[in-house]
Amino acid sequence: MSQEHAPNKPVHLIYLCSGLLAFVLLKWTGEWIWGYFTRTPDEFLIILAAAFTTLFGVIYYYRKPEAYNLINEVAAELKKVTWPTGKEVKSSTIIVVIMTLISAVLFLAFDFIWSNITQLIYGG
Repeated sequence: MSQEHAPNKPVHLIYLCSGLLAFVLLKWTGEWIWGYFTRTPDEFLIILAAAFTTLFGVIYYYRKPEAYNLINEVAAELKKVTWPTGKEVKSSTIIVVIMTLISAVLFLAFDFIWSNITQLIYGG
């Protein structure tokens, strides 16, 4: 395996989260397919098949240099991200809520005016 960067926690976390997501999706899909053909699916077999498929898939992509390098690049880029402070998030949230309320009031006013004009024209 050609690793340009030493293995780090974000890379392993990405593999772990993708493995968990794959397991859940495979389990749901297995239950759906098995349940389509029979009334009571064997849950143990479905979990076992989903676990082995996920395990082999994660190991395969972990050992594949292209996939490993891509995930390393993603983790490196995420380290460069500057996340907003709590104060910035709070002020942005307040602005969004205020603008949503203003938009709702404007739409309510336009709807009221338009319905009255329509009622005058068509006589309802």
